[in-house]
Amino acid sequence: MRTAGSGPSIVPHGDEHDVYVVEHDSREHGQIWAEVSSEASGFEPVVIDLLTGQYTNPIRVIAFNVAQGWCRDASVDVAHELRRRCDLQLRDIPFFLQDFVDRHEGRYRDVQLPLPMRLY
Repeated sequence: MRTAGSGPSIVPHGDEHDVYVVEHDSREHGQIWAEVSSEASGFEPVVIDLLTGQYTNPIRVIAFNVAQGWCRDASVDVAHELRRRCDLQLRDIPFFLQDFVDRHEGRYRDVQLPLPMRLY
């Protein structure tokens, strides 16, 4: 059992603030939660890290606030912000973020096209 002070804590200290963590697929280690410093765990640093290629295969982004006692999937908010920033810069979503953005904006849908049926 772990005791207080036996290792670093992911619980933020000081003022209450939202913390964002990214789950991504690492080819070496499979699906992992990215390690972030407490100073760079907010919404803005996560968006910048995604746009600059820090996470090349993101799966989802989780936000939590220990002081307020909540946790939620923030992937949709992050995907919309990535799209908004790329649109403002008149550029395409980076190829390594395209699946993440499409999946969380609802653009990624499996479609079954009807096949022509012949009755003999």
